[in-house]
Amino acid sequence: MGFFTPILYILCLLKFILYIAIMQLGTVYLIPTVLFEDELHCIPDYVVDTIKNCEIFFTENEKTTRRFFKKLWKEMVIDNYQWHTIHKTEQAVVTTFLQHLKDGKNVGIVSEAGCPGIADPGQILVEAAQQINAIIKPLVGPSSILLALMASGMNGQCFKFNGYLPIDAMERKKKIKALEMESLQQNCTQIFIETPYRNNQLINDVLSICNKQTKFCIAVNITSAAEKISTKSIESWKKNIPDIHKQPAIYLLNAF
Repeated sequence: MGFFTPILYILCLLKFILYIAIMQLGTVYLIPTVLFEDELHCIPDYVVDTIKNCEIFFTENEKTTRRFFKKLWKEMVIDNYQWHTIHKTEQAVVTTFLQHLKDGKNVGIVSEAGCPGIADPGQILVEAAQQINAIIKPLVGPSSILLALMASGMNGQCFKFNGYLPIDAMERKKKIKALEMESLQQNCTQIFIETPYRNNQLINDVLSICNKQTKFCIAVNITSAAEKISTKSIESWKKNIPDIHKQPAIYLLNAF
């Protein structure tokens, strides 16, 4: 019995050291932002307390994040905080991010997409934080992907976000048809986005390629006063094709 006592003591000591090391790490806060500049009603009140609790921010766009924070918290002194731009999350950015956490600093990540880590380069930083066992706190905020799915009436049990479709016209049409076939086979809602100035072109491609009974949802200006989310069959859309040129939109497809 006495033989095992030193071993147990060492194991307990190692666990304690590991626990202390983890406790010393800073916390990562995934801070939501608005999809439209003046729609602050989409942001929970506790976000301001979270901003106050951070010392450093990693943002996709520092300028818009600073402006957004000042609208939420007018007394905020911007220069009292450290700011880093995520860009394409070069290794140097990841290294800096991890060092701040290891120094015990609380770090906020802010996306231009509403929710950090969802269709957003901040995901790379979150992945790095997970690898060192840092505490990560995701905060509630608007995600156009989920909001569009919620309002579409399409299958919310099985869905797939595909990001941007190919720019090349032929490749884009092939991709749309492939998404429709996969949706039919798996009863899966396909979600995708497009650069706003190519919206009408994408809509025309979907209407020309997909089967007439396939359901197609067009969600425009989500969370704004001009929000409109409509789901119709391809056949129905062809009777009244919308013009949403240069408007932020997200698309959902469900084949039957």
